[in-house]
Amino acid sequence: MSGMTAVEKVFARACSRARVAPGDIVHPQPSRVFVHDGHVEGFRRQLDALGIDRISAPERVVFATDHEVVYLTPRAAERGTRIRATARDWKIGHFHDVGQGGHGHLFPMETGLVSPGMLVFASDMHCSNFGAIGAVPVRSGPETVSVLAMGSVWTAVPASVRVELRGHPARGTGGRDVGFLLARELARGPNRIDVDYRYLEIAGPALDAFGLHERVALCNSPTEIGVAGVYLQPSAALLAWCRERARQPFAPVASDEDARYEQTFVLDIEGLGPQVALPGSPADAVDLAEVAGQPIQHAYIGSCGSGLYEDLAVAARLLRGRRVADGTRLFVVPGTVEGARRLAADGLVDVFLAAGAVVLPPGCGPCAGGNLGPMHSGEVSISTAATNHAGRMGAKDARCFLASPATVAASAIAGRIADARELAGVGP
Repeated sequence: MSGMTAVEKVFARACSRARVAPGDIVHPQPSRVFVHDGHVEGFRRQLDALGIDRISAPERVVFATDHEVVYLTPRAAERGTRIRATARDWKIGHFHDVGQGGHGHLFPMETGLVSPGMLVFASDMHCSNFGAIGAVPVRSGPETVSVLAMGSVWTAVPASVRVELRGHPARGTGGRDVGFLLARELARGPNRIDVDYRYLEIAGPALDAFGLHERVALCNSPTEIGVAGVYLQPSAALLAWCRERARQPFAPVASDEDARYEQTFVLDIEGLGPQVALPGSPADAVDLAEVAGQPIQHAYIGSCGSGLYEDLAVAARLLRGRRVADGTRLFVVPGTVEGARRLAADGLVDVFLAAGAVVLPPGCGPCAGGNLGPMHSGEVSISTAATNHAGRMGAKDARCFLASPATVAASAIAGRIADARELAGVGP
């Protein structure tokens, strides 16, 4: 009998079973259940209509307020009031209101709400971020209401695809660039494979140099091509970081040497340079040189893809002593409250303000449908947003390019898509 992948082990443990296999229908008991602010009202209406006034295991439930952290309309303010009432009525164990956490795909790792080896259900697909520390998130979407009512929902154990990274990227290239390349090659490349509802388990020597922020970016970028999730084996340093923050003891897992994968996909990243995703999909990535010089009017650094302190610190280093180009507006959005505090304490908020950037409260920022900092008709943006389909950040005919924090910062300075390595003091 062959061994199991890390994802299968986490599923088995959550089901109190010795082993599971891809395709098994199970009812896992999650360690956490995440509900983002945009879904609370709908779930409340559904359960109220069924006469259900209490939920299963409210101590495991997390309400994350991240899409609307500044109320711009009376309806938004009303929605916030209803969310607070629902959190009170359902006795939610972990309610993070405006200003109390940040982005729900980021702050749970910093605060120890999510730890390695956990299985979690979540209403939003970019929960894939939690794979960066060796957790296994399951995007339950609208079925999250069933998890709230019953404690679980039937789930098919996903097959795993092993992704082997070969080589190391060029200097100035990181997790976001590798993530865009991976999404492109899996979805559009000559050796593309079917990854719909498969878990990607990524491995390779290059990961040893990736900190949490780059691992998050690597997990985030392939989410839009239909994967069930992304799993990275946490390093010893990352496990130690998690133990310092954990709310409860945790048990990380690792794939067995004889684990069976549906397929193995090899991705050559030797010498990889900065990537830019063309408007439409994170999978439509090209080398930065192909779009360099494209004028922009809008830039944004943040989101669940690249919103940790380290991401913004990269941008601050480039912006220090420089100014955002005339005619371009740059929005900087810390992903977490903890990160915002660090940016302020280290003087990096002053760097952003001196450069002419707009610093917004922790949360999703413009990526949340353009609630803050939207784009006008015909404008062009470059950002670290999670995705870039038409209308994502405002007008449907606006064009949204995606890139790393360094590329976005350099582009905001230039007023056009630019290579950060061209700035003084930054070599390729």
